[in-house]
Amino acid sequence: MKKRFLLGLIMLGLISSCNNEKEPSKRIFFGGQIINPSSRTVTLYQGNNPVEIFKLDRKLRFQNTYDSLYNGIYKLEHLPEYQSLLLEKGDSLWVRINAATFNESIVYSGSGASKNNFLMELLLRQEKENDYLSSKYSRNRKNFSQLLDSMLLEKKNLWIGMDSLNKLSPIAQKVTQAAYIYPYATIRERYALLRGSQWTAEEDSIYFDFRKYLNYGDNDLAFFDPYVNYVLNYINQMALEPGSSYFKIKQTTDFNMKRLEVLDENIEGSLLRNNLARAIAFEEILNFENHGQHESFLKFYSTINNSPLYLSEVLDLHSDISSLEPKNLLPKILLQNSKRDTISSASLAKDKTTVIYFWSQTQMNHYRNSLERVNRFQKNYPSIRFVGICIQPFNSMVDEIQNIMEVDKKNQFALVDFETARKAWVLTLLNKSIIIDSKGKILEGFGNFSDTNFESSFKK
Repeated sequence: MKKRFLLGLIMLGLISSCNNEKEPSKRIFFGGQIINPSSRTVTLYQGNNPVEIFKLDRKLRFQNTYDSLYNGIYKLEHLPEYQSLLLEKGDSLWVRINAATFNESIVYSGSGASKNNFLMELLLRQEKENDYLSSKYSRNRKNFSQLLDSMLLEKKNLWIGMDSLNKLSPIAQKVTQAAYIYPYATIRERYALLRGSQWTAEEDSIYFDFRKYLNYGDNDLAFFDPYVNYVLNYINQMALEPGSSYFKIKQTTDFNMKRLEVLDENIEGSLLRNNLARAIAFEEILNFENHGQHESFLKFYSTINNSPLYLSEVLDLHSDISSLEPKNLLPKILLQNSKRDTISSASLAKDKTTVIYFWSQTQMNHYRNSLERVNRFQKNYPSIRFVGICIQPFNSMVDEIQNIMEVDKKNQFALVDFETARKAWVLTLLNKSIIIDSKGKILEGFGNFSDTNFESSFKK
């Protein structure tokens, strides 16, 4: 298997070389292989727009050559995971991913691999650092800043070493530098949100001196997660009134409208502004407790956003959420049972209250924890049905795991089409739960199955 894979890469390189001799400055080859796939498709996005939806072949591979793609940030999605990558004209890039350990397994090869492998190395290092830093927020701002400075310097030296070995273009330099600069800037903003509510104007000025080195209107980075996350945290900090507690007001509609005001006054670049406004709108609309105030929020959002597509997306989400209000019938979608038969979700109720929870083949620990909760609930509430729904279609691996775990398969189903189900049932988090009555009418459309108080949602 390994020899065949390496031979394939060699042949791929020869083919790409031939192509590059014809149009070396215009064409981009991109392909890859997904091991242990969680779905049969892979989608390449530019911004929020799909460039291509690949169907994996029998060897679980996909590939294409493009003549007119722009240099910049793209997103590769293999549901339920995704990752950013940088594509430039002349690249001939191959990616190998094990969907069971998505980020940790991503490896690029070919022309354009070094910059993308660097991005992944940074991401994995920073994920480990975030666990370490979570216990350091009690430090004073001087010590905390010094700690971040030392981490930033380490990543800068890594970047210098990588840059010296590669002929990076200006856009590649910008993106790879942003990948290590903005995550630490984000942490600085979060620290201020937690600790800075009582700082004086002079203390603010000293602490936030780092901002003068940053860009608040870079359209090249408008869809790059490290940059977008930073600017959103900057907006949060700027929207917070002196003396206010971020954790007390961050879920309110008034605060999200204030965030839009700050964005409108401080952020440049149409692509960036619209993407950030869309992100804020999604956060607000998905806060179901604020549903009664969403009409006024949407009116204000429409004055800040100038993308008809994004406005339509946000309005559609608002409508989908409204359809999941109590007493409505649960929207019908197609499901797959353990025998691989396709059925309607309307058959789930079976004349009894039914609790629906969700799981993913890429997060089996979450599934085990959910099953443990189900076992406890079932003992206390034998009249209630608990139904698990996998967000990917079933496969032989799932059959083996469920047999080992002695799972009751008659209460296990899978989504046939994630995108259709995601919209109809507003699936944004794996912890989501839906509760329906004996007639299929909604009792709770937005439960949190992992919440310690979840039991109160269905007990009589």
